[in-house]
Amino acid sequence: MLSDAVRIQLAEELDVAERERVAIDKLVDRHPDIDVVDAYEIQLINIRRKLAAGAEVVGHKVGLSSKAMQQMMGVDEPDYGHLLADMEVFEEAPVDTGRYLFPRVEVEVGFVLGADLPGADCTEQDVLAATVAYAPAIELIDSRIKDWNIGLCDTISDNASSAGFVLGRERVVPKDIDIKAIDAVLTRNGEVVAEGRSDAVLGDPVIAVAWLARKVASFGVRLKAGDIVLPGSCTRAIDVRPGDSFHADFAGLGSVRLQFT
Repeated sequence: MLSDAVRIQLAEELDVAERERVAIDKLVDRHPDIDVVDAYEIQLINIRRKLAAGAEVVGHKVGLSSKAMQQMMGVDEPDYGHLLADMEVFEEAPVDTGRYLFPRVEVEVGFVLGADLPGADCTEQDVLAATVAYAPAIELIDSRIKDWNIGLCDTISDNASSAGFVLGRERVVPKDIDIKAIDAVLTRNGEVVAEGRSDAVLGDPVIAVAWLARKVASFGVRLKAGDIVLPGSCTRAIDVRPGDSFHADFAGLGSVRLQFT
């Protein structure tokens, strides 16, 4: 467990790294006693700082939602980060890669909530009842830690490596599609670079959203009507290069694209 002073110091380092785009050394190497509670508190220090400066939380993302990633990190549950309004990017507007350090993209089925979710007792049925639509999504991830050389507490502290997100135009209500059987294909500059299916996310992305609602409740946070939730990637993460154009197709759900300059 870290002291409050060290938590504040590490939060400041991550904030400066993000703003100045200069990566920092791995936190867990420098502070071997850091734990998950420390990491979430470091994340929240920076989120509160941004909110005080006028930022707006528009949702959350779940990370480490595949068994393979959990095994790699040596954990048995996902992690989460905040989505802020200024993190949203758009299909029509190419994104400057210079805004990031080591950007990557992931393919996700986004949830759009139409009602608040319960907290500690949230169930999968609660999630389905509160979700007004699924949307095709690409998450833009980044690491403020050098070379993506991260442990669990590094990525949690770093807002779960969140950087941006884009939603496609299409919306499908939950009753019209099997959320566990959506095939996804990602192309980069016309070449297929990743394929996956929505059940790569804990066997059912709804499970990830219910987990998230319960988890954030322990930090005094609730998932609210209008929030966007990204439950985890259907595919492996793909590195972004200047000039890349990505297109993700989801069977029965539509598509989303993202271009970089």
